[in-house]
Amino acid sequence: MKVLWLCNVMIPRIAEELNLEGTNKEGWITGMMDTVLRKQQENALELSIAFPAPKAMFPADHDICRRVLQLDQGTLTCYGFYEQTDHAEIYDQRLEETMRKIIDAVEPDLVHCFGTEYPHTLAMARVFPDKKRLLIGLQGICALCAEAYFANMPEKAVRKVTLRDSVRRDSLREQQQKFVKRGVMEKEAISLAGNITGRTEWDRLCTRKWNQAARYFNMDEILRPEFYQGGRWEQGQCIPHSIFVSQGDYPLKGLHYMLLAMPAILAKYPDAALYVAGNSIVKDKTLKQRCKLSGYGKYLRRLIKENHLQGKVTFLGKLTAAQMRDRYLSSSVFVCCSSLENSPNSLGEAMLLGVPCVSADVGGIPSLFADGEDGILYEGYRAGKPTKSGGREENEKQLKAVSRRLAGAVIEMWRDPEKQKEYCKNARNHARKTHNPERNYQKLMEIYAKIRSGGSEEDGKEL
Repeated sequence: MKVLWLCNVMIPRIAEELNLEGTNKEGWITGMMDTVLRKQQENALELSIAFPAPKAMFPADHDICRRVLQLDQGTLTCYGFYEQTDHAEIYDQRLEETMRKIIDAVEPDLVHCFGTEYPHTLAMARVFPDKKRLLIGLQGICALCAEAYFANMPEKAVRKVTLRDSVRRDSLREQQQKFVKRGVMEKEAISLAGNITGRTEWDRLCTRKWNQAARYFNMDEILRPEFYQGGRWEQGQCIPHSIFVSQGDYPLKGLHYMLLAMPAILAKYPDAALYVAGNSIVKDKTLKQRCKLSGYGKYLRRLIKENHLQGKVTFLGKLTAAQMRDRYLSSSVFVCCSSLENSPNSLGEAMLLGVPCVSADVGGIPSLFADGEDGILYEGYRAGKPTKSGGREENEKQLKAVSRRLAGAVIEMWRDPEKQKEYCKNARNHARKTHNPERNYQKLMEIYAKIRSGGSEEDGKEL
């Protein structure tokens, strides 16, 4: 069977082979790819992967570049195409012709799109002729992320426009509107697909509204290889009262909730410290850094200053998978403080390593993380009803309440070491089932076989 994967990024394993700079995003696809290729003789799959690529890869006057890679795991054909990924809210009609060229070159029996966040998925959904052989895998859901984007930020902070925001036309309001536009494209792509994979009850119910005719298949993910290769959290081996957040460079990830929670945590545990993966967006030591400061970065800086958190917050920069693993293992608790998530792989990684976890009860998280068994869920962002005054007072009230509940959950996690051990054991066992590579590989093969044969999902979860 010829299968074409359409991915949002050049996955790390491919970037490494092509000697190009990779990304840490969607590294979990590498795990599934390695398994599929390793078992090529068994599954008889001819796998091709298409992805946005840097212009340097393309021959002159070409909009597609093709590479055949001989990996230890097997043979893989890659198709890089040009897309303006830094403006994912803009639909370029030329993408449709690009997708047609890739389809003509591969002649796939099945197309599997990983994610709905970029215009290329809609282009593929429009031009691939047999929608019954089109499979769209849900990751984040842009349309709903747009609704939760500001995550209870004060209106004054949302309105703030810095020099960087003005030059790039990328203020917080404009960022949120970009998600709205991406959501419109996302809904159309989902409405065209004959098949959908998701991971949570939340994403199943959400997409049912947009496409009742498609078949829905539950499909869990294989995490990055580094998280299966040894390493287990130990209470005596971590930095006491250290909090780890996997990213926080835009409001949806809720870092401001964490900063507002810190004073209450520090009152109980004065040695508490917060570590944030990803590039720092709060640097302002030089003129260049001040010019690059975003509205959200400025808001975070203000919270750090007002809550006397200087020296208590460390931005770790871009981390490799191995560095992420080591940071999880050295942390006293992992916190997912987003205003909305489907099934964050960062939480799955932490659970798989047996790290104590605290998470907001939002989106699809309850489908992979059981409150009181795997760790602690606290009530997170809830969309409020608009009032005559615009809901500002209610929004401010909710911001404080969510932050207070977050602080309480972290304190509760640290209060009872024995209960913490139980959480860690349960979370690890849960994640080993959810993210079992062999189980998830077999499930993917079953889905492909059913799509090719026209069979239905055996558990009856039709949209």
